Amino acid sequence: MKNFALIGASGYIAPRHMKAIKETNNNLLAALDKFDSVGIIDSYFPNADFFTEFERFDRHISKLNFEKSQQLDYVSICTPNYLHDAHIRFALRQGADAICEKPLVLNPWNIDALSKIEQETGNKIFNILQLRVHPSIIALKQKIENGPKDKVYDVDLTYLTSRGHWYYTSWKGDVSKSGGIATNIGVHFFDMLSWIFGDLKKNDVHINTHDRSAGYLEFERARVRWFLSINYDVLPEEIKLKGQRTFRSITIEGEELEFSGGFTDLHTISYSEILKGNGYGIEAPRQAIEIVHQVRHAEPLGAKGNYHPFVKKPLAKHPFEK
Repeated sequence: MKNFALIGASGYIAPRHMKAIKETNNNLLAALDKFDSVGIIDSYFPNADFFTEFERFDRHISKLNFEKSQQLDYVSICTPNYLHDAHIRFALRQGADAICEKPLVLNPWNIDALSKIEQETGNKIFNILQLRVHPSIIALKQKIENGPKDKVYDVDLTYLTSRGHWYYTSWKGDVSKSGGIATNIGVHFFDMLSWIFGDLKKNDVHINTHDRSAGYLEFERARVRWFLSINYDVLPEEIKLKGQRTFRSITIEGEELEFSGGFTDLHTISYSEILKGNGYGIEAPRQAIEIVHQVRHAEPLGAKGNYHPFVKKPLAKHPFEK
């Protein structure tokens, strides 16, 4: 049984980490979050200690080690994107390995700095890349690998997930903290595409605003038109009529990839692989981090070149703009 701590216990994704820790038969010693709405802990580890102040959490972890000989093995990190780097550093300097939600970091050079701390401490950094363990995505990767070696596939990626006004008040709406739309809701897809289709050759950005981002990626084995948005108005009418607020579509050569289900256990599978020594380490997400960093800083081209059809949808004002 391994000992875990968790940073970011009140967030949306934290319960999946708690579930994964429990289902892999391990123990959560302590959790940290500045918000105290964390009753979900009772469903998994009611005896875990909980802190709202980092300083007390830090002291507690040290005391467990020196006074009770309880060594921390892993720190699970579910905090806002811009804090991942600091919390990973905390984990490694406590003598623990880090298991971090997406995106691992916001900038490619952060990976280089963290690699040095890995070398100094001897501890490891793992990233949750759950699409890589999704059965449909694994099957697609195998299909591409077993197909013609010189074929370059045409791919369209569309991910629309409606968010209300709260989004812009939260850290997610602050590009300096979240990395913007492409980072916040797209980085897993960019990682999946990198994993399947190889090295990136071209990265054009057509739109990048507060509520949507779109562009064209050319990999060794794929040409990808992509569009991401959190604006409900962008949803296709047939999706709205069904009462749905999310639309996700990936087509390869015009054929829809079905992967709407099978998400409930992906964190547990990821944890199992990490515990067996097969987790995705610090270098795994590098190309995806480079893609979203480039998107964030590129000058959008507008509707030029090979662009996603949704690029022509009318742009929207920021909801807080007068």
